[in-house]
Amino acid sequence: MSAPLDGKVALVAGATRGAGRGIAVELGAAGATVYVTGRSTRERRSEYDRPETIEDTADLVTAAGGRGIAVPTDHLEPAQVRALVERISAEQNRLDVLVNDIWGGEHLFAWDAPVWEHDLDKGLRLLRLAVETHAVTSHHALPLMLRHRGGLVVEMTDGTAEYNQDHYRLSFFYDLAKTSVLRMAFALGHELGPRGATAVALTPGWMRSEIMLDHYGVTEENWRDALEREPHFGISETPYYVGRAVAALAADPQVNRWNGASLSSGRLARVYGFTDRDGSSPDAWRYLTEVQDPGKPADTTGYR
Repeated sequence: MSAPLDGKVALVAGATRGAGRGIAVELGAAGATVYVTGRSTRERRSEYDRPETIEDTADLVTAAGGRGIAVPTDHLEPAQVRALVERISAEQNRLDVLVNDIWGGEHLFAWDAPVWEHDLDKGLRLLRLAVETHAVTSHHALPLMLRHRGGLVVEMTDGTAEYNQDHYRLSFFYDLAKTSVLRMAFALGHELGPRGATAVALTPGWMRSEIMLDHYGVTEENWRDALEREPHFGISETPYYVGRAVAALAADPQVNRWNGASLSSGRLARVYGFTDRDGSSPDAWRYLTEVQDPGKPADTTGYR
C-alpha cells in the first residue's frame, strides 16, 4: 500500500531541531520527499552551539520511510533561499508543502522586560529571524508551489490567534513575532486560496523540544521527572505530535477548509484522530486556559 504522501515534496524551513524536526520526520513517515534546511550542519554550528544538525534530521526522515535531503540555508539571505528553491525545482519540478518554522530566538528575548529595557539589537534580530525569514522563504518558494493545485503552507508559531489576542506573550519582541506569523497565515490565505493553495498558522502545545528537555535536566525517556519542578509540564507533547498534525493536513483532500485559520496540534488531533508517540492526545491550549492560567492545581485528566 502506498503512503498518503507518496510523490509529494515538502520543504521544512528550520528543521534542525524541535518542531521542524518533528514535522520533517512525520512528513517522511507519510512518504514525502522532504528538504530540510537550517544553519547547523555537521561541519558548522549556528550561534545556538547545539549538537543537532540538518543532516541528522534528513537521516531521520529517510529512516521513517521518506526521503530526507539536507540543504544548509540561511533564510535571511535571499540568494541562498532562491538557490534552494531553484534546486528543488530542478530536482522535483514541484513543491507541495512549505513549512515556515524558522525561529532561532530562544536566546534573544528577556521575559517580562519592557521594550525600553530590552536589548534592542537582540529584539530586532529576533524579529528578523522570526518574521523576515518567513517572508523571504514564501516569496521565493510559492511560485514553485503554485505550479500544481493543492499546495499547503504552514506558518509555525506559538499560541493560537484566539489566545494571543488576549494574552501578553513574554515580551514585546516575542509577542510581536508570534502575532506577526499568525497574521502571515491569514494574509497568505487570501493570496493563495483563489489560486488553489491553502495557508494555515499552526502552534504546538508545551513542546518537549531538545532545548526544553535540557532546561529541565531530563530526557524524553524520563521527562516526567520534571513534574516535581513544574507540575503543569504534564500536559507537554513531543515535537512529533505537531508533525503528525502537519502530515494530516497535507494528506487531507479538503484541507482548503482550513485556509487562513489558526490551528493547534491538540485541536487537529481531535479532528484527524492522530496521537502523540505515547498514544495520548494532549490539548495544551485548552488546558492552559482552563487549568494553568486560572491558577488551578496541575491535573491533566481530560486534557490528554
